[in-house]
Amino acid sequence: MTSKGPEEEHPSVTLFRQYLRIRTVQPKPDYGAAVAFFEETARQLGLGCQKVEVAPGYVVTVLTWPGTNPTLSSILLNSHTDVVPVFKEHWSHDPFEAFKDSEGYIYARGAQDMKCVSIQYLEAVRRLKVEGHRFPRTIHMTFVPDEEVGGHQGMELFVQRPEFHALRAGFALDEGIANPTDAFTVFYSERSPWWVRVTSTGRPGHASRFMEDTAAEKLKWMHPQVTPTDDSNPWWAAFSRVCKDMNLTLEPEIMPAATDNRYIRAVGVPALGFSPMNRTPVLLHDHDERLHEAVFLRGVDIYTRLLPALASVPALPSDS
Repeated sequence: MTSKGPEEEHPSVTLFRQYLRIRTVQPKPDYGAAVAFFEETARQLGLGCQKVEVAPGYVVTVLTWPGTNPTLSSILLNSHTDVVPVFKEHWSHDPFEAFKDSEGYIYARGAQDMKCVSIQYLEAVRRLKVEGHRFPRTIHMTFVPDEEVGGHQGMELFVQRPEFHALRAGFALDEGIANPTDAFTVFYSERSPWWVRVTSTGRPGHASRFMEDTAAEKLKWMHPQVTPTDDSNPWWAAFSRVCKDMNLTLEPEIMPAATDNRYIRAVGVPALGFSPMNRTPVLLHDHDERLHEAVFLRGVDIYTRLLPALASVPALPSDS
């Protein structure tokens, strides 16, 4: 894969690199600059823009492309704006310069996790609007803070707000992970960490006897939210059909980490974790995090095909 010269750089790549240069790095992210970036992008694209302060200094930015049928539930495209800390001495290039080498690799914190997806959403919407498309379902893009430290002052609070419920989300997409093979990983659930100390009393057990009222049988168990990945789920059917049409191989998995999708699923919205990065080493949170511009641009192509299908899913019983 080779790169064009700087004067020929694709505008979507230029926007991606601009966003990467915003220092939304924990523990003191410049959220104000990120919000301003999305406000200006919304103005350029002719999208509605709402800012919801879920905690002092923690703003969720919502960009909206209205659909033609407001009675239908909406599509929610979520991404987080914060990135994890860096150790600059271990980087080949300044992690906030968004340096692009001669082969087309863009080095920056957030290149994979997950500023690429934020811009892919926006650029897919830009293309579809320029082409004159409209779809039945409204598309909302949410850009949230605090995910890298748990989302407790971000999506966890946002899903409890009336502004979130007013979005009437029927289906959501959020981040995934790169895949070094030809396949694309898609996550339908997440691990369920549950740190708790429990004291349980009861009769002592024995491996060879069925004892009643034992201490162990009294303990609690979590029920993780799972998004079905078969055709019984119309959202999965639409998602997977587009991928099949594009000859994309999908590998459904349970997310080994924790993302904001757990809060979205917890309020009853089916969601998938998907970052369209294949043939790419997994470098989220790593030194020299990078993404090839061709992989990034193909991701824009993929979302440009996915969004029309998702935003055109026919009316469902849940829409009422």
